[in-house]
Amino acid sequence: MKEVEIYTDGACSGNPGPGGYGTILKYGPYEKELSGAYDNTTNNRMELMAVIKGLESLKEPCKVTIYSDSKYIVDAMTRGWVNRWRSRGWMRNDKERAKNVDLWEKILQLAGKHDVRWVWVKGHADNEYNNRCDRLAVEAINKGPRLKDNQVE
Repeated sequence: MKEVEIYTDGACSGNPGPGGYGTILKYGPYEKELSGAYDNTTNNRMELMAVIKGLESLKEPCKVTIYSDSKYIVDAMTRGWVNRWRSRGWMRNDKERAKNVDLWEKILQLAGKHDVRWVWVKGHADNEYNNRCDRLAVEAINKGPRLKDNQVE
């Protein structure tokens, strides 16, 4: 099984507002950068989209390490929150619906094809790839054009 590292970050100018994602895939000496932007979205949706775009880029099952500065994503995946939300009909508790269900469902589908390990990294710190992903996300917001994201939660 190929071993791939995926670094991800999302950014938003206003929350909600224009947002972007940045993703870097590393396989041995090879690197691939991905980015994109949406008109009306949230930071969490862009963090999730960065993961989705990275996983969608894989053409075969891989051993994947995903690095994210989003505790929302890493904790949801490593602490089993997302599986609990799904088992409860996407309810976080008795009264509160989980947000971004459409993107969580996509991540679960994509991650299920791979052997995935989730690693939290401190944002805006000394991880060069996380910092590069942040720049990719911000550049995507600023250069446009941005896609419509009508699923703001």
